[in-house]
Amino acid sequence: MDGSYLAAAAEMGALIGGGGHVLVFGGGSVGLMGATARAVHGAGGRVIGVIPTFMNKPGVPYLDCDELTFTKDMRERKALMMEMSDAFIALPGGFGTLEEISEVITQKQFGFIKAPLAVVNTAGFFDLLAAFFEKFYSHRFAKPVFRATCPFVAAPAEAMAYITDYTPPAVTSKWFT
Repeated sequence: MDGSYLAAAAEMGALIGGGGHVLVFGGGSVGLMGATARAVHGAGGRVIGVIPTFMNKPGVPYLDCDELTFTKDMRERKALMMEMSDAFIALPGGFGTLEEISEVITQKQFGFIKAPLAVVNTAGFFDLLAAFFEKFYSHRFAKPVFRATCPFVAAPAEAMAYITDYTPPAVTSKWFT
């Protein structure tokens, strides 16, 4: 893994913890999740982990969480994290990250979630996803107004600024009429 991803995760965690915010995350100790959680704690913040029981294997859960909840599966995990969160920040990741970004955008489109979402595009990791999303708009599979539901930002500080200054947009119909 490129070291810039770990550095950005640590920076994100430091901003969350240093800003007095609570991290609600997938509960893992490895990779970017673990780096973010350790940085939140290092900056004096609180960490709440939500992890499915099948991931409860040695070395996987971040056992230093201030609260650690085990769920029956990934769906319950995601639902609980979404319920507990006031904002969403996505760092580079795999298919689970992609699925979570998509879920939040979809929920925002229908007005079920008012909270902000920012995607940290470390080292251009999400460039192709951003371009793919542009196809949704240009081919009329999504309204261009929904571009604002998922801003791609270059750095963790931009994500925090976006979330801090966020004003929910007026809800508009998802559908083209």
